[in-house]
Amino acid sequence: MGRARAVTFVLEAVGVRRGDTAILEDITATIRSGGCTAIAGPSGAGKSTLLRLLNRMLDPTAGRVLLDGTPLPALDVLALRRRVGLVAQQPTLLTDTVLDDLRVGRPDLTEEEARSLLDTTGLPPAFAERRTADLSGGEAQRVCLARALALRPEVLLLDEPTSALDRASAEAIEGVVSDLRAAGGTAVLVSHDTGQARRLADDVLVLRAGRLEEQGPPGDVGYLRAAASP
Repeated sequence: MGRARAVTFVLEAVGVRRGDTAILEDITATIRSGGCTAIAGPSGAGKSTLLRLLNRMLDPTAGRVLLDGTPLPALDVLALRRRVGLVAQQPTLLTDTVLDDLRVGRPDLTEEEARSLLDTTGLPPAFAERRTADLSGGEAQRVCLARALALRPEVLLLDEPTSALDRASAEAIEGVVSDLRAAGGTAVLVSHDTGQARRLADDVLVLRAGRLEEQGPPGDVGYLRAAASP
């Protein structure tokens, strides 16, 4: 993985409403460059919603999100999504074969590069020839991660990336995050696995009922300490 340009997100009094329901309220936070930020909290807290704001899969109904000081709506959305790759919890494959899927954003991707990307995500290189319709949920999610990596993003947004994986496969995905950090890139990770958040994150945002309850290094966040207690 080449050296990535580090970028910083700032959320200023961000809110998201659906009708009369507040999904996020008054979120003010900085997601700093060159590391991993974990978004933690109970189910329904708004974690995935916050993640989707960062590459404009969703826009806030209040406040604003900035990338390196520029409000996201001022950026070309397709260029933004190449820089800031999202791997959703529910994978969406776009073509009939794995190799073609990896080439969706990189038509010039060679078979050798494709096989290397699959290996990086813990899949056998021979998966390049597999039909996407025959993949399990966990396999499809890793193909989506490889597809995102093919674009050489500056930021990876990962929504529960290891929830459907065994331990060995999960370790491969955690290795991708570690490699991105080492290359100067930025990762933002939604995870119910508090142990994973402690292992990978430099900073943690804890959401509860749509509000930011805590923010800080893993060792300072009470939500993670409570989860680790016997």
